[in-house]
Amino acid sequence: MYHLVVFASGGGTTLQAIINAIEKNELDCQINLVISNSPDAYALERAKNAGIETYVIQNKTADAIDTELENLLAQYDIDLIVLAGYLKKIGSKLVDNYTIINTHPSLIPKFCGKGMYGMKVHEAVVSAGEKISGATVHYVNNQYDEGNIIAQTQIDVLPTDTPDDVAEKVKAAEKIQLIEVIQDLSKK
Repeated sequence: MYHLVVFASGGGTTLQAIINAIEKNELDCQINLVISNSPDAYALERAKNAGIETYVIQNKTADAIDTELENLLAQYDIDLIVLAGYLKKIGSKLVDNYTIINTHPSLIPKFCGKGMYGMKVHEAVVSAGEKISGATVHYVNNQYDEGNIIAQTQIDVLPTDTPDDVAEKVKAAEKIQLIEVIQDLSKK
């Protein structure tokens, strides 16, 4: 069994995709813990509904969060940490001790880095007149969105597409791609 910890800051639709894939036996995995920086994140509710333990980060400074999570995660069997819409930078203690992947809603190296997340990415794609966008799964390192790319999936951006249209296309591609990446990593 491949053991996951999922970090999420918002609604948890990507977390739900992982839960669904596990329930359908598409992934031979178990989510041991869901962590959020926001006590109001609906991702926590999704985890609770699936019987998964949850944790809300208590500290506010980057160093304190890094130490808090290092101490917390030492209590778990972890093969992979998945950032699924998690909006905080991961500290070096975690980066140095765990395999961590992130899913990003653009084709890195375009439209990524600090401050580029969610609708901000899709608005930038449309504003730039891009003809393609997509999703990237990459390893997490000490810089925003600069870790080695594992997989990318392209979607077409039509001249009539709004940022919402692009977001829907990317979200659909992102979830499929992430499940495939987790599946591949779990077999190594």
